[in-house]
Amino acid sequence: MSEDIVKIKGTSLGLQLSFAPEASFEDVRDNLKKKLESGTTFFLRGTLVLIPRDVFMGSERDELQRLFHEYGLICRTQKPEPEEKPEAKEAPAQQPAPAPVQTSSQPEELKPQEMVVINRTLRGGQEIRTKSSVLVCGNVNPGAQIIAGGSIDIRGTCRGMVHAGAYGDSTAFIIADHLMPTQIRISNLIARSPDEMEKTDRAERASIKDGQIVIEPIERQDKTV
Repeated sequence: MSEDIVKIKGTSLGLQLSFAPEASFEDVRDNLKKKLESGTTFFLRGTLVLIPRDVFMGSERDELQRLFHEYGLICRTQKPEPEEKPEAKEAPAQQPAPAPVQTSSQPEELKPQEMVVINRTLRGGQEIRTKSSVLVCGNVNPGAQIIAGGSIDIRGTCRGMVHAGAYGDSTAFIIADHLMPTQIRISNLIARSPDEMEKTDRAERASIKDGQIVIEPIERQDKTV
């Protein structure tokens, strides 16, 4: 049952979680902690995670939010679907009132950023530039580039230019099934791929360690979502 305790669905806003009906709060918490600790790349830093509002008590939801925040994710409870309003009886025609201008007291930089999901290969000359994290389900060809404020995960081969943590996040990272970029950047550090790279069947992760960009093989842990 452990594989089905937490299910993850990607949406335009981020990740929507659902939980097995028979699972206890402790089961859900422990399963999520295991996924986060394993470095699953669905949980990219800065991603918005939505959890059901009515599944757990307030204190339990708060504990899940703190858990996600420890790993740099933004956690929000999912709002219930709005109920359909009954049709109103026909009323005399009136001049419509001007729509109020909606304002937000929350600064733009503190608003949850969406995770950009690209379901195609990026070809030469194409560019993705965003303040959030990026997930590419395809290749990044030579001449293409990605500039992201968060981390970058490429489910394919990367041969273009990739820049994670472009706005100063030195904890951002880059993962690809085959990492062979023309140039790789994380925060303010720059590296280039060596002329000859050892072939590996495992995905590769680039991150900052001891003040330099280090590339190392990893095992993906998110086969079931």
